[in-house]
Amino acid sequence: MAVTRLHELAAHGVSAWLDSLSRELLETGELQRLVDEEAIVGVTSNPTIFEQALSAGGWYDEQLREAAERHTDAKEIFLELAVEDVRRACDVLEPVFHATSGGDGYVSLEVDPELAYDREATVEEALRLHELVGRANLLVKIPATLPGLGAIQDCIAAGRSINVTLIFSLDRYAAVAEAYLRGLERLLEDGGDPTRVASVASFFVSRVDTETDRRLEALGRSDLRGRLAIANAKLAYQRYLAVTSSDRWKRLAAAGARPQRCLWASTSTKNPAYRDVLYVEELIGPETVNTMPLETIAAFQEHGVVRDTLTEGVQEAEALLGELAEAGVDYDDVVATLEREGVERFATSFQRLLAGIEEKRATLVA
Repeated sequence: MAVTRLHELAAHGVSAWLDSLSRELLETGELQRLVDEEAIVGVTSNPTIFEQALSAGGWYDEQLREAAERHTDAKEIFLELAVEDVRRACDVLEPVFHATSGGDGYVSLEVDPELAYDREATVEEALRLHELVGRANLLVKIPATLPGLGAIQDCIAAGRSINVTLIFSLDRYAAVAEAYLRGLERLLEDGGDPTRVASVASFFVSRVDTETDRRLEALGRSDLRGRLAIANAKLAYQRYLAVTSSDRWKRLAAAGARPQRCLWASTSTKNPAYRDVLYVEELIGPETVNTMPLETIAAFQEHGVVRDTLTEGVQEAEALLGELAEAGVDYDDVVATLEREGVERFATSFQRLLAGIEEKRATLVA
């Protein structure tokens, strides 16, 4: 098998995950090919991805027709479709899961985004999704809202693996890391097994530049454009290194706990003026995950440059926060806006998804 740039990326400690999942990828064998030939070792999904998958052709029609005979609730129909995709993807990635002793080989499924501000309902749904899928290599996605932090801790304490999504700020990342540590401590206090629990902290990247650049343009400071997203991620990684070098973490690791790796999400380049693999090349470092859409994977395989970059320019990254503040960009407001809009976007996609299921159900039943 040819060694690709993604294999080189893996040699530098970066796990490449695919940022999409669909019945078409499964039926055509494309997901299997990506795993076998292109070093893809994980898959993530979200309501927007499922909405796009459902609207593309008739891949789900037969199962949707059968599910519609059992359910009138569009969400229950969606769950049947989604659980089938996720189970099959988990099975494709099961050899990776075992080969890496549970380090990789995961597939993510997100809780209903309309529950993002309800701790108890999020925990209930996360536990239900783990039961429905019934695969050890499932990660349930929970957004890092303030109520979500409690839900994350509760799920980790219950021995469930979690992908913490929609992280934008350094302070929120610190709170996510704390929720993971406290969840593991509670799990151990109750006699649970931490070796069976995994988690990633999904830090969104390109959206940070999109929002910050818009504000910089209005302020006439285009010289600072395209810098905050990478700086933000590099500073988050420094906090990850601080957590994993702490005595508190070492006690958990001695009991078999796994580190909560940083996952770089939203890594496709939104601004055509920027290099199309910018958010992959500049975030290469050990014990990280980069989840990419197919077009970014193809671009990186063709012309990506692999070298350790994640710990470069940390002082410059710290200084950039001050420069942005002086220029009139309020970092706290940027990240708060991005979190709010991120939850709203996923909720809107989920509503459209359910409406699309209702429409297809009516057509197929008729």
